[in-house]
Amino acid sequence: MQHSREGLIAVHLSVVIFAFTALFSKLIDLPALEITLYRSVFAVAAIAAYMAYKKQSYLLKRRQDYYMAAVLGILLATHWVSYFYAMQVSSVAVGVIALYTYPVITVFLEPLFHGEKPHAVDIVSSFAVLFGIYLIVPSFSLDDSTMIGVLSGVFSALMMSLRNIMQRRYFSGYSASQALFYQAIVVVLVLFTFTDIAISTIESEQWWLLLLLGIVFTALPHTLFAHGLIHLKAKTAGLIACVQVVYAAIFASVLLDEIISINIIIGGAIVVSAAMFESLPKKKI
Repeated sequence: MQHSREGLIAVHLSVVIFAFTALFSKLIDLPALEITLYRSVFAVAAIAAYMAYKKQSYLLKRRQDYYMAAVLGILLATHWVSYFYAMQVSSVAVGVIALYTYPVITVFLEPLFHGEKPHAVDIVSSFAVLFGIYLIVPSFSLDDSTMIGVLSGVFSALMMSLRNIMQRRYFSGYSASQALFYQAIVVVLVLFTFTDIAISTIESEQWWLLLLLGIVFTALPHTLFAHGLIHLKAKTAGLIACVQVVYAAIFASVLLDEIISINIIIGGAIVVSAAMFESLPKKKI
């Protein structure tokens, strides 16, 4: 009972922090790529310190695991950049809602790794998500910022789904801190080649926000969520994680004065409901 309560607290706290993380897409006056780059630099340092404290090995077991870590890191980099970009061009609520299409995307992708087909009920969920997205987007034009935000958010969800599936299948022998450590290193190496903003031009206030984002709002919530999974079933943690959409929307409304339309509320409720449904265990027929 004590362990279950500890897991619930850890997962709930991580979800609240993850929700607040979305606000940094608006608070930091830098492009999504640069935010992700420097966020990852500070996250690597924090995770390395944590691993040293826990006396965890910095080395992987097999050579091919380093190649897999590189693939996972590229997927993570793409996920983080497109997620923050989605919120920058639209709103926090739209970006987070679009991201939470990932449970439905996952149920379509994961069977492909096992040579199976999606269940009929999953197809129904996908249509529900499409309808929810339809309600959110006011105009299906690439000139519309909400449309761009939704497309970028759904693409981020796709990258997140692929990363989660591949990590579970090919990298599950490592702790969450080891996995994130190597993936964040890859994020830094990949994005460094694309950045075009000189470090000297970034103001000190932005550096403090980046430091806060990298340590408190990246390394900490990932560690807490992983700790919660030790004591809770994955489906329970997944259901709790869906509440992140509500938290993020409330934070953005109160702290950033973002206006949430009734269409976004209804469409978001449909998307989150489908995500929660896909997080529930399925009965075998």
